[in-house]
Amino acid sequence: MTNRTRSQPPAPHGPDLRDPSPDPAELYRRFLADLFGVMAYGELSAFERMSSDARFSPTLHDRTVLGRLAVREYGHFERVTGHLRSLGLDPETAMRPFQPSVDAFHDRTRPADWFESLMKFYVTDGISDDFYQAVASRLDPETAELVLGLQEDEPTGAVLEARLQQALADDPRLSSRLALWGRRLVGEALTQAQRVVLERAVLGGLLPDTEQGVYEDEVKTLFASLTRNHSRRMSRLGLTA
Repeated sequence: MTNRTRSQPPAPHGPDLRDPSPDPAELYRRFLADLFGVMAYGELSAFERMSSDARFSPTLHDRTVLGRLAVREYGHFERVTGHLRSLGLDPETAMRPFQPSVDAFHDRTRPADWFESLMKFYVTDGISDDFYQAVASRLDPETAELVLGLQEDEPTGAVLEARLQQALADDPRLSSRLALWGRRLVGEALTQAQRVVLERAVLGGLLPDTEQGVYEDEVKTLFASLTRNHSRRMSRLGLTA
């Protein structure tokens, strides 16, 4: 899969990016601040955009469904920021480093209509869920329970997938446009995720004693998995990734 809009991310840096000899407990605390900071701002952004885009829904039913999903995103935001506070961390301080890049991502990927908006939610929600699920497997039990608990409600992706399948069945002409849009979105979303992982060394707290080459392999494996899972989701829509 190619994407001409995708910029090359910086070369991967290992877990020692910020401190040549960090204390493992402090490194893990930094990791949690970054993890929950980017999660919180992502949930807040999703809430804002779903709430706004619901106005353009083609039916009242669609407007109701998207509104309900937006409320759930805000509920997730409150749970994540509540956990940050329980760790003695300020949510705004944790979110602030990610605000410019997340906002820039949304500026670069403005949907042309409601169906492109729906596809954007579908692609970004799926990649985010896969990313956090992969990270959760390395977390302490309490933190992993919180991260995975955000996905235990009625999955947002399943709701969006069902609506997109219906839209594509009703109007097959949407297929080529949404397939192209999906390819652009995944390129931008993966580049955004790479920036979070590499520039913030966000996996450093989970892999503190990992050699540079092994660390880079872990990152490559993670993003290969994200790409495969995205392709499977597009296939379920009958679209080419």
